[in-house]
Amino acid sequence: MEPQRRIGTKQEWLDASRALLVEEKAHMRAGDEIARKRRELPWVKVDKTYAFDTPQGRKTLAELFDGRSQLIVYHFMLGADWQEGCVGCSFVSDHMAGVLPHLEHHDVTYVTVSHAPLARIEAFKKRMEWTFPWVSSDGSDFNFDYHVSFTPEELASRKAFYNFTEQDVGIDEQHGHSVFYKDGNGDVYHTYSCFGRGDERFLSTYAHLDITPKGRNEQNGLTDWVRHHDRYEEEKPAEKHGGCAACGS
Repeated sequence: MEPQRRIGTKQEWLDASRALLVEEKAHMRAGDEIARKRRELPWVKVDKTYAFDTPQGRKTLAELFDGRSQLIVYHFMLGADWQEGCVGCSFVSDHMAGVLPHLEHHDVTYVTVSHAPLARIEAFKKRMEWTFPWVSSDGSDFNFDYHVSFTPEELASRKAFYNFTEQDVGIDEQHGHSVFYKDGNGDVYHTYSCFGRGDERFLSTYAHLDITPKGRNEQNGLTDWVRHHDRYEEEKPAEKHGGCAACGS
């Protein structure tokens, strides 16, 4: 599909670009203010001991910090009986390779967590050729307590708590980010979470598309076009798991 176009002179382009720059600067400063308010949210002490299966053995949430004081957890949609990870979550994860060294040298550890058993995680991680830390919360309440995994009863009642409200999530797994801080005493605090389209800010592909003439060129969310990165040559578009908010629901 051809993008909409309005042909103008160089001077008209310059005048319009200067006007747009004012709005872009205001948008940027509004984002700075939201980030400040995000840092001022009250912290909640994590009193429960969570344990995770990792390639290095069983680890607690506190141990996932790996010597740093800040921890970002990505809640990746990969359920206990899923054959592969969510397309949208995979799209997010494809962006992480170049980011990790910079986070780690700024006192931030990044870990992906899924409800699936570790063996299933390791198999999909190998297929996708990812290197970031990815652990399993299987056998733990972690995913349920942070409202990204849901019980059969919640699904049947169509009343599950996700993205800060009760709703019909439509699927047993959802996605999001949660942030934790560990102080000098070893106490862990939950400081922030975001879900649904809140994850969009981590997709630098979108930032690039948003400055092109065609933009995102989507009708029904990112799975109009996004596939697992090893399936772009297939004729059939990638299937998404129903209810994945990152996939456009």
